[in-house]
Amino acid sequence: MNPPKSFPFVVSVHDVAPSTAAATRRWLADLDERGVPATLLLIPAPFGDGPALPDDPVLVKDLHEAAARGHELALHGYRHEGVPGGPPWRRGVNRVLVRGAGEFWTLTEQQARQRLRAGLDLLADARIEPAGFTPPGWLASPGTRQALAALGFAYWTSHLAVHRLPDGPSSSPHPPPSNRRAPLAVWRMPALSHRPGAAGERAGARLMVDAARTFARLRMPFRIALHPADLTRPGLRRAALTAVDLAVAAGGRPTTYQELVTG
Repeated sequence: MNPPKSFPFVVSVHDVAPSTAAATRRWLADLDERGVPATLLLIPAPFGDGPALPDDPVLVKDLHEAAARGHELALHGYRHEGVPGGPPWRRGVNRVLVRGAGEFWTLTEQQARQRLRAGLDLLADARIEPAGFTPPGWLASPGTRQALAALGFAYWTSHLAVHRLPDGPSSSPHPPPSNRRAPLAVWRMPALSHRPGAAGERAGARLMVDAARTFARLRMPFRIALHPADLTRPGLRRAALTAVDLAVAAGGRPTTYQELVTG
């Protein structure tokens, strides 16, 4: 009898910044206990009531140590706050789906480049060079995607998938000629996430566990998103860790976005 087919799953820790450092450490302790690597999504500019990320040397040290243990450090916006402008329908999506946090949802390519470069510069001050980008709320405008490719990012993520960018690294042993771009690759991996404080919070927690159980049984790749606010609700933390445990028990292969994309 053949062994069960393995499947990849990714755990991401969102909104990593000085103001959320305690929550990040707690999530990392939970994941390290399980031997599960995560992609840590960094907000480089001041966020909440904290300073810019490079101005917190303790957090910077913790992040480098986490990377040495196999966790990935990725960019997660610049300030993680909405910006004015864009067509009405995009502003509506931003307001309804992600509570106005869709920082890169309405930007032109030039605007996105400016924010991405500013974020990269701040992370460079902390000696961090991210390969990938997860936009706040998983919302990226066409201009943002063009800017990411131009700046050499390896991948970006949306709510339903992980997208390798055209000029990003490939795991193929036969790269295309230098005058041709690598083909765009997409990994269909829905992301499970909580909305603390929203109506139906308890039902949402049950849904996360049920969905993780179903995906694991079907050997379907999926993702689990962990946020600082989840830790303010014990039931949400339990549900998220149960989802992780279900994936591991079913033979899931925990990986980071960078490992998934580069093979």
